[in-house]
Amino acid sequence: MITKAIIPVAGWGTRRLPITKIIEKSMLPVGNRPLVDYSVQELIKAGVKDIYMVISNAEPCQVREFYRDNLALNQYLIDRGKEDRLKLAKTLPDDVTIHYTIQDPAGKYGTAVPIALVVEEYKIDEPVLVFMGDDFIWNPNGESATEALIKASDGQNAAILGVEIPIEKVEKYGVLEVKDGNLVGVVDTPKPSEAPSNMINVSKYIMTPELLQNTVTYVNDNDFGPTDQEYMITDVFDDFVKNGGIMRVAPTTGEYLDGGSVEGWLHANNVVCGSKN
Repeated sequence: MITKAIIPVAGWGTRRLPITKIIEKSMLPVGNRPLVDYSVQELIKAGVKDIYMVISNAEPCQVREFYRDNLALNQYLIDRGKEDRLKLAKTLPDDVTIHYTIQDPAGKYGTAVPIALVVEEYKIDEPVLVFMGDDFIWNPNGESATEALIKASDGQNAAILGVEIPIEKVEKYGVLEVKDGNLVGVVDTPKPSEAPSNMINVSKYIMTPELLQNTVTYVNDNDFGPTDQEYMITDVFDDFVKNGGIMRVAPTTGEYLDGGSVEGWLHANNVVCGSKN
């Protein structure tokens, strides 16, 4: 069983300015919960006990405050006879711990960096789930993204989640090249006519110890300039599979909901609020 997960939530959220001046992107509400909590609760349901959040050094940190017990609020509810709402105010089970790693916003940038920071700080040497903090898979009556990844990995391999979309929309995404259920590579924002498939990368992974160490090496051994190149986790994956590593592709029947744009966030709210679940 995989009991650890990494969720990067640092960054300015510049695509969602001006609202992200005062609300962290991962804390934007979808229904009555923040974006990131859909992934957190899904991971907890799958048996994850330790969640490593990568945050910025801004204070106060809204993510940290959300998952911390609010003793004053709890006492208020008790004093007012509203004990039935205490379970709504408790956002984390007692047997789950969130660990926080600070990422310097002026430091190296890209999806590989927060993963490398966590692996080095906590000496992680076991398979982990990696979910980004501003999107999620909505599949209330079916298999969750976590379940799909765990099934595909078969307890030993790395895995990447894939979502099928209309081929004419692939130009905005990293597109998966797949052979016999294994990842061959990730093609960034291809033209529809040049895309290897209509299955996109939605930043949900199982990473093995070898892949985690490859990520640390990639970040530490390269010195890209601040405007030259991002440290992308897909670069690590491409190198891994080209050198014989196996990364299984986990398809999902769920809907990919992304809060990174206003349109995506509004759609996520419409889907979640319109659901009977």
